[in-house]
Amino acid sequence: MREKCCCGTEKCEEFKELDSVLDKYAKVPGSLITILQKAQDLYGYISIDAMNYISDATGIKTAKIYGVATFYAQFRLQPIGKYLVMLCQGTACHVNGSEMIAESVSEYLGIGDGETTEDGLFTINNVACLGCCSLAPVMMIKSANGDETYGNLTKDSVRKILSEIKERA
Repeated sequence: MREKCCCGTEKCEEFKELDSVLDKYAKVPGSLITILQKAQDLYGYISIDAMNYISDATGIKTAKIYGVATFYAQFRLQPIGKYLVMLCQGTACHVNGSEMIAESVSEYLGIGDGETTEDGLFTINNVACLGCCSLAPVMMIKSANGDETYGNLTKDSVRKILSEIKERA
């Protein structure tokens, strides 16, 4: 447990779930990426306040933590939508029309790669590979309810899938 929080209070309620991770890894050399991964798993992204909290626990300067978090594409510094739409851009998906699928998703949602809809429902993330090559082109939608994978996509099927998700949201 930290003596003081990054915000100056004795205990930080906002980051208490991170304490067990920090208790385990804060003094382990080379564990910053693991800590950042766990923080992102807990909060969906890594805020500046979280970086300050991690800095306080590990002794690593916030600037260095920020540098690591911005260097690796796996880390997000902004909140994501309720549904994270991951669009595969791997070779099999590319040759089977992944660019057309990405354009269709962007057009339907009105956002681009890395952006979140104004209503906070969807975030688009182009990824290198989802490992479902036999179903190319593929997208995976992550939510609190788990991951759903959709394959053999067309412009029409993408719009239908997103429309159904919007309706149940």
